[in-house]
Amino acid sequence: MKKVILITGSTDGIGLETAKALVSKGHHVLIHGRNPTKLADVSEILSGLAGAGVVESYCSDLSNLSDVEALADTIMAKHQKIDVLINNAGVYKTVKIDTEDGLDVRFVVNTIAPFLLTQRLVHLFDTSGRIINLSSAAQSHVDLDRLTRPNNDIEDSNIYAQSKLGLIMWSIYMADQYKEKGPAIISLNPASLLGSKMVKEAYGIKGGDLNIGVDILCRAALSDEFANASGRYFDNDVGRFTSPHPDALNTSKNKKLVAKIKSVLASK
Repeated sequence: MKKVILITGSTDGIGLETAKALVSKGHHVLIHGRNPTKLADVSEILSGLAGAGVVESYCSDLSNLSDVEALADTIMAKHQKIDVLINNAGVYKTVKIDTEDGLDVRFVVNTIAPFLLTQRLVHLFDTSGRIINLSSAAQSHVDLDRLTRPNNDIEDSNIYAQSKLGLIMWSIYMADQYKEKGPAIISLNPASLLGSKMVKEAYGIKGGDLNIGVDILCRAALSDEFANASGRYFDNDVGRFTSPHPDALNTSKNKKLVAKIKSVLASK
């Protein structure tokens, strides 16, 4: 059965390669990027693949919360149902860390924007739907003040680890809220140090085979092994479901994180 699949950050890296894999299987794929020229080029490439399904492109800057809202509105205007959302877009290192809203761009793109997009679109999913959130093996206790107060003195690696744990925390919280009444909400580490643009820029290394990440994303989106995995975390470094950072298993901490995200969104 062909599915409607939205992938954020799908103009390069794991997102692009996953889009290629899913489009070539005939699925209806909604790609996303922030550069309209690059997005158009990728759309043309994907549409030209053998056996290609329908390709739609959406331009949005996920560091701008108003843009995220507009992205959700545009998708809702065109679709009454989505089967899979892969929140893949992420940022590690950036020259300018503060957004137009005065927030830390790494927290916005990695944690807050996917929360907002998921929250706005979740009603388009039925109980067989899946929301796949790309986290990382790098996970660190979240300083909630950093969600509203950028700080240049903190290392990129530290904020990245916090933002990726935040993503897992709200994934577990939201999965618990919907339970069997909503889509499966799953977080995963596609594998450490794969050869994405982010890894190359952050660490100056070639990185591993992106197909390792592509394979697990396709499995998470389509295979039966993830059908009943809502609220769970899959670590592709070890190839199985496992426990994330202890904070994500703390219901009270997850609730406080989500309350902080909602307060940020309410103030913008």
